[in-house]
Amino acid sequence: MLTQIYEISTIEEASAVSAIGIDHVGVLVGDGRFPRELPISAASEIATAIVPPSKFSALFLTCDLSLIASWARELNPAIVHLGASAELLSPQDVASLKRMLPGMVVMRSIPVFGEESIAIARSYVGIADFLLLDSYRATDEQIGALGVTHDWGISRRIVDLAPVPVVLAGGLGPDNVAEAIRTVRPAGVDSKTRTDQDGSHAKDLDRVRRFHEAARAAAPS
Repeated sequence: MLTQIYEISTIEEASAVSAIGIDHVGVLVGDGRFPRELPISAASEIATAIVPPSKFSALFLTCDLSLIASWARELNPAIVHLGASAELLSPQDVASLKRMLPGMVVMRSIPVFGEESIAIARSYVGIADFLLLDSYRATDEQIGALGVTHDWGISRRIVDLAPVPVVLAGGLGPDNVAEAIRTVRPAGVDSKTRTDQDGSHAKDLDRVRRFHEAARAAAPS
């Protein structure tokens, strides 16, 4: 069971989260259009503190393909994670980006809000290397970071049809991740909001550790 933690924002957090054994260590990067995006220099420094086998995942909320490609080439993350809304970043756009970044692993966020989400997920089959299922608010330009769960029944149906690994996100923390895994049966689970310190975007390392341990314990044998 893969575990994924966002948004790592310091070298110290990256080192500590790697030591816990988190598989994908996520850093939000960008030019400042979205809150808390880190510039390329800061993201690069944080990436150096992510110790294998943990992997650096660079999350882009922008739909600017040239910026994503340029920054991805410089940062060279293990995973390029695309979080722009489905209306702003189409399957054709993602396919174009894959051609611009040959050999790079791409994770695509999928908004889970109803039956339409299944068709959206299908549209990225054969393009994205990972799908990440996350909660979504229709007015947002990005998918996720809402701290709320969504319809796990829809997510389970996407997991059953997808030929690529699916990571479940959306309001997951130490207290509900085991139930989420039993219900959805994803390849991995992701946490941001519910592993933050109360009233802060800094990580609560005890919550991160408990999330990781609960996910591992709940993984199907």
